[in-house]
Amino acid sequence: MNGIPENSSPTPAIIEPRVTIAITMGDPAGIGAEVIVKALADSDIRSLARFVIYGIEECLEAAADSAGIRPFWFRACPTEPLRIDTGVLVADYNQYHACYWVHARPTASGGEASLAFVDAAIDGMKASIIDAMVTGPINKESWHLSGCRFPGHTEKLAKAFDAKRVTMAFVGGGMRLALASTHIGLFQLRNSFTIGLVFQPIDLLHEALQKWFGIPHPKLAVAGLNPHASENGAFGDEETRIITPAIEMARNHGMDVEGPFPADTLFTPRRRNQFDGIIAMYHDQGLIPMKMLAFDSAVNVTLGLPMPRTSVDHGTAFDIAGTDTADPTSMKEAIRLACQLARQQREEITTPAMPKSCETS
Repeated sequence: MNGIPENSSPTPAIIEPRVTIAITMGDPAGIGAEVIVKALADSDIRSLARFVIYGIEECLEAAADSAGIRPFWFRACPTEPLRIDTGVLVADYNQYHACYWVHARPTASGGEASLAFVDAAIDGMKASIIDAMVTGPINKESWHLSGCRFPGHTEKLAKAFDAKRVTMAFVGGGMRLALASTHIGLFQLRNSFTIGLVFQPIDLLHEALQKWFGIPHPKLAVAGLNPHASENGAFGDEETRIITPAIEMARNHGMDVEGPFPADTLFTPRRRNQFDGIIAMYHDQGLIPMKMLAFDSAVNVTLGLPMPRTSVDHGTAFDIAGTDTADPTSMKEAIRLACQLARQQREEITTPAMPKSCETS
C-alpha cells in the first residue's frame, strides 16, 4: 500500500561521486600537520569528499599522537600513480625527514618541502585527479631561502595555470572580501596602482558571487585608498583619478558597485551589511577587519584560477608548533568551502547548457 505498482521497482537514488580535494601540509615546522589532522579527524568533514594530503606522514603521525587522535589515513608513495576511492590518502614525501623540523623557524628545507607539496597538488589538478586544492600555511621567508621567487601561493598558482587575472579574496565573519593588491610594500603600491588593478577584483568578485555563491545581482562596495577617501582630493587624487573610473567601468559592464567609501567606516556593521562583497585596496586594509571578525574561521580563496583553491587564513605559527594548541577551525572552513566550490564547478561542467528555445525571458 505504498503507492508503487506491483510490477515496478523504486527508482534508485542517483549518488553523485564525491569530489577529490588536495590538502598541502605547508611548512613542516609549522602547525599545518596539526590543523589538518584535527580537521579531518571530524567525521563530518571527512564525509564531504575524498582527500589527498601532500605532506610528510611522520609529521602527521606526530600531530595525531599529540592530540590523541588515531590515524585515519592510508599511505602512498608520491612517485606511484595515486588512486583514492574513499577516505584520506597521504602522499608521503618521507625524503624530508621529520627530524629536520624539531626547531620551528624559517629554513630553506622547510621552503623546499612545502613547495614540493604545492607542486604535486598542482600536477594533480592539471591531470584532473584533483577537483580543488586546500593549502596549509607556508612561511614566505622559507620559500625565499629555498630560492623560490614567488611571494606566496597566489602568485605561484597564477603562473602554474597561466592565469592572466587572479585576485586574493577572503570569506568569513559574514563578509566576502577581495583585495586590489596583495603582497606589495605600501610605498611600492603607488607604482602599480592603476584603474585595471582596481577593476579586476571588482569583476572577479562579482563573477564569483554569481557563480559560486548563488547571488544573481551582487551589490559591491569599494574602499578608498586615502584617509576619508581623500575628501574630494584633499588627501590625494587616487580616488578621482583611479578608483572612481574603475567603478564606472564596472557599472558600464552591468555591475552594481558603489564607492569609494572611507575605509574606516566601510567595515562597520551598518555599512558592510548593505553589500554582498567588498573590495579593499591593499592587504591590511581588508585583512585587519576580516581577522577581527573571523580570526579563527576566515578562509582565503583565489579568484581567477581554472579550479578552486582555498586556504587557512593564518600563518605557520612557529611559536605554538608542536604544542597541540592550534585551532583547526579555519582549516575546517577552508575544506568545507573547497568542497562546495568543487561540487559547484563539477555541476557546471557536467550540466548541459539549456537550449535557447527553452530559456525563460
